[in-house]
Amino acid sequence: QVQLVESGGGLVQPGGSLRLSCAGSGRAFSSYPMGWFRQAPGKEREFVGRISQSGGSTYYADSVKGRFTISRDNAKRTVYLQMNSLKPEDTAVYYCAARLVTTYGYWGQGTQVTVSS
Repeated sequence: QVQLVESGGGLVQPGGSLRLSCAGSGRAFSSYPMGWFRQAPGKEREFVGRISQSGGSTYYADSVKGRFTISRDNAKRTVYLQMNSLKPEDTAVYYCAARLVTTYGYWGQGTQVTVSS
């Protein structure tokens, strides 16, 4: 089992940047592909992107492609979400999750990102 804790959220102006972190516990952390998701008020949870176990492969939703970057440091058991050129529509609670065989089985508690002037 793995426990995940997100951090790094906050208030940022449009066009600004934030880096979210997702710290994991357990020696198996590096064996899990990891994903980032977000949920805005009144909306369904949305896939943001994912990264492979080694970090060598990433995939992004069209809405964030070119602006967001996912990376990981398995030695630190941490996954990052670098968010640049933020827009008001990026406002949401952001979650990281560990992917099991067919589904994301472990989730963090989320961190709030608010993009507003």
